Amino acid sequence: MRYLDPKADLTFKKIFGEHKDLLISLLNALLPLADDEQIESVEYISPELVPDTYVGKNSIVDVRCRDVKNRQFIVEMQMLWTEAFKQRVLFNASKAFVRQLDKKRKYEFLQPVYSLNLVNEIFMKEYPDEFIHNYNVVHELHSDEVIEGLHFTFVELPKFQAHSVKEKKMAVLWLRFLTEIDEHTKEVPQELLDNPDTSKALKAVEESAMSKDELLAYDDFWDKLGAERLLVVDSNRRSMEEGRAEGLAKGRAEGRKEGLVEGLAKGRAEVARNLLNMGMSIEDISKATGISKDEIEQYSL
Repeated sequence: MRYLDPKADLTFKKIFGEHKDLLISLLNALLPLADDEQIESVEYISPELVPDTYVGKNSIVDVRCRDVKNRQFIVEMQMLWTEAFKQRVLFNASKAFVRQLDKKRKYEFLQPVYSLNLVNEIFMKEYPDEFIHNYNVVHELHSDEVIEGLHFTFVELPKFQAHSVKEKKMAVLWLRFLTEIDEHTKEVPQELLDNPDTSKALKAVEESAMSKDELLAYDDFWDKLGAERLLVVDSNRRSMEEGRAEGLAKGRAEGRKEGLVEGLAKGRAEVARNLLNMGMSIEDISKATGISKDEIEQYSL
């Protein structure tokens, strides 16, 4: 049996955009929800976040849904990391949050928006042992004081190791599914086959279950991703070269400045010695050159 990579755009949306039960399972596994906050049922919402005015920016997410409590959930699978992605996530979640409120509704009816972002690159190298990052709007000094409304979760898939998640079994299974299944998988872990959710997801990404058009779209996704990766690498290279050139120019300028200062200091010292040899008092020489009396006294030794 040959499987397709579930992280690709087509396969990811096929799994979590067509099977509500699998989407609920993923969200409950990876979001920091308390037992009484677990998601029981959802309805899909259009992934397109259309602006309220014609001048606004249109945006599309991978999967968006709402549960019976009217909480919204946005799921994104991001293959390439850029710093702009965080701003995009904030923009999309904020847009979903504010659009709940029309002229007749009150602020207290606003429900939270949860943004789950699965990233296929490492973007927080300073924390090698942490791969799930949860963000809330919190008090700067008292983190237990939270403004409810926006919740963000980022998962660095390359950092995941099965032993690093001890409490949530389904979190381990879903992360193993996302990181271990692709075209090169020769043997599927038995745990994924035994679990009804991941077993169903495996069937959804079987190559034999795809139409010819879907397979073409799948291949096209990887081609475009490769081209995008080259653009990102080239952009990073140019930024590094520009930074290096700026650093060199700054270094040369600072070197010239330091050389000038050093030359002026040597010139004043030479003048002070000459005046000292001519019999001028140390006090007058200090006033004339700006050199301290103690330093001038050293010249007379």
